[in-house]
Formats: sequence, C-alpha cells, structure tokens
Amino acid sequence: MNRNLNLWKQRLGHVPATAWEDPDIETLVLADNDLAGIPPEIGRLRRLRMLDLGHNRLTCIPPEIGDLEGLTDFLYLHDNQLEHLPDSLARLTRLRYLNISGNRFGGIPGAVLGMTGLIELRALDNQIATLPEEIARLSRLRELHFRNNRLTTLPPGIGGLVELRQLDLRGNPLVELPEEITRLPKLEKLDLRWVETLELPAWIAELEARGCAVYR
Repeated sequence: MNRNLNLWKQRLGHVPATAWEDPDIETLVLADNDLAGIPPEIGRLRRLRMLDLGHNRLTCIPPEIGDLEGLTDFLYLHDNQLEHLPDSLARLTRLRYLNISGNRFGGIPGAVLGMTGLIELRALDNQIATLPEEIARLSRLRELHFRNNRLTTLPPGIGGLVELRQLDLRGNPLVELPEEITRLPKLEKLDLRWVETLELPAWIAELEARGCAVYR
C-alpha cells in the first residue's frame, strides 16, 4: 500500500478530509496550496515521517503536530507567515530536519530548542535578532542556517554545538563573533558573505589553519 500522500500545488485552499483517512501514511505533502490553516485532525497521523506545509499562508500551527511521534525525517514550515510555534512541538525530539525559513520569527521558538535530535536547522529570511544560550541543547546539529536575519552576535553557547559542520550567517548585521566558535571541532564552513559590519577577529586564522573554509 502507498504510504505517501502528495497534494503539492493543487490549489486546494483547505485540506480535504480525505487527507486523514489513512492513519498509517508516512509522507504528507501539502505545500503550495494557499492554506491559511491546518485542522487538528493532523494529529491522527502518528506514523508520519515527513510533513511538508511550506509555501502557504499559515499564521499558526496546530499543537496536535506535537503528537506526531513518528515525525523523524523532515518538517517543512518555510515560506508562511508564522511568528510563533506551539510549545507542543518540543516533543518532536527525534526530528532530524526542520525548515522555518521565510517566516516572521523574531527569535528561535522555544519549541525548537526542545528538538534535540535535529541535525539540520534552516531559519533563513526571518527577523531573528538574538539567539539564546540554550541553542547549545541542539548538540547534534551539523548544519545551522541563519542567512538574512538581524543577528549582531552569537551567544557563547554556540560552542556547545560540537557536531556542527556548517554555519551560515550570510547577510546579517554582525558586529561581533564569540571566540567559542573555535571550540567547534568539526566545523568545515563558516559563511560570512554579505556581512559588511564585522571586523574579522584574529582567531579566524585559527579556523582556516585547521581546514575550515571561511567565506567572506
């Protein structure tokens, strides 16, 4: 039996009730459908591994998504109008990829800091001005993308992301970077392109000497 339901770009306007008929589906794509809301019935799909809600008009996410205990692979929430995420999403501790790019977040939602299984977090093109020290809780992250936000610095806690390979800070108004970045033993790429406000610290040379590519 097909465990994938792909309703991409169907001009739906709303989610049809048939989307909830099979509680065993593993992939649900509702992207690019001009959706303004997601019904709470989505919480029935306990075996979902991938959920794509990108490119819609969502201003909120139903807390029932936090009930999707099987959601391990991908959660796409990009290109909507979100400012907050429900705290219940912190229960998605096995989720490995989260994309919240192209929304209206002024900071990292608290629920994201509970997603301790994340390997990749994309939060491009938002209004994020600060990051909390608790970012260190996401210690399994390998990629962290913050292009085109409002960051002026990073917290020292960034040094706790010991699995991090890529750190994308392009297009932020950075004025300072914490030396704790040098504690990231696996960092391969630090992207600082389109940053015109930062005087590079001397320790950047240390990163480059050990093989980290610093783009500027």
